[in-house]
Amino acid sequence: MRFTLPPGPPVTFKARLHDARTATAIGRWLGLAMVVCFATGVLSHYLQHPPGRLADWLPSRPSWGYRLSQGLHVASGTAAIPLLLAKLWAVYPRLFAWPPVRSVLHALERVSVAVLVAAGLFELFTGLLNTFQWYPWPFDFVAVHYAVAWLLLGSLLLHLAVQWPKIRDHFTARSPGTLALPEADGPDRRRLLLGVTAAVGAVTLTTVGQSVTALGTLELFGPRSPAHGLQGLPVNRTAAAARVTGASLADWRLTVVGPRPYTLTLDELRAMPQHEVTLPIACVEGWSKSAHWTGVRVRDLLERAGAGPGARARVVSLEAAGAYRVTDMGRQYAQDPLTLLALRLNGAVLSLDHGYPARIIAPNRPGVLQTKWVGRLEVA
Repeated sequence: MRFTLPPGPPVTFKARLHDARTATAIGRWLGLAMVVCFATGVLSHYLQHPPGRLADWLPSRPSWGYRLSQGLHVASGTAAIPLLLAKLWAVYPRLFAWPPVRSVLHALERVSVAVLVAAGLFELFTGLLNTFQWYPWPFDFVAVHYAVAWLLLGSLLLHLAVQWPKIRDHFTARSPGTLALPEADGPDRRRLLLGVTAAVGAVTLTTVGQSVTALGTLELFGPRSPAHGLQGLPVNRTAAAARVTGASLADWRLTVVGPRPYTLTLDELRAMPQHEVTLPIACVEGWSKSAHWTGVRVRDLLERAGAGPGARARVVSLEAAGAYRVTDMGRQYAQDPLTLLALRLNGAVLSLDHGYPARIIAPNRPGVLQTKWVGRLEVA
């Protein structure tokens, strides 16, 4: 079935390089960045919101795993922004092709491209704003960002399937389609691709220092510098934001609920065997930093309450409200000897903003689940 449309005014583009070779060369790197961003994003989502009993199988090792995966997530998403803009520049003349729709199949192809572009722009720019903790929209960022990620993946796979013949013909500099292009455009195309590479390198190197300590001196545009913060560590959620005050903690007790429930004062908790670990705080916004923690092993607290060797834990914060006021800790985390109810940070008593009097620190765990101002542990 074909549509007949009246001829429209001719639209010409004098600029060269709006060709399949340029689009394919940029698209290869954009596709790789998108796949890395998608895979690490899904991993982050399931670490934060494990479905059902899967929580017991989430690994607590390597201890730096979430720091690496979330750093890759934010870095690949940031790098994809200039790549996507360059890709759109390479292909935008096709938007003015006439007639705009030639058949039902062509209409479906154009719709799929529209979905791909819209989903890509939405994911990258909302993700960028998330790194700044700025949410100028009425919807739940986590749920919508996760759902649109699957929409983006599906539209990307469909686009690759439809465009594969053209991609194959222009995949390398020696591919048949590339060799058929004007030879005079080659040097300009290489300069264009070099410029895009420089842009990607610049935005990556000037932001990735928030998770790669060795590149911290190059961090110019990262929203959070791990080098600054109370007790040598940045603070995302302050005590004021959580409505926790020193006065409200005057009579603090840790309540541990299990077959043999008990309570502990801060002095009693300090009198228990103390353990020291070096673990990173790694936040979903992309920043991370290792710190030295001292406290009591969570598994020791659970065992004292009568928990078995495979027990899980539920952690309840004293903060007044918040999406992560109550968090579940699967068996792998609860029983890991590196998981502490921490009382000290970098050799000093926890500050109020870092969770005084006690907070969770566990390996390979998102920062939002490293619960602060802990008031209650439950054997689960």
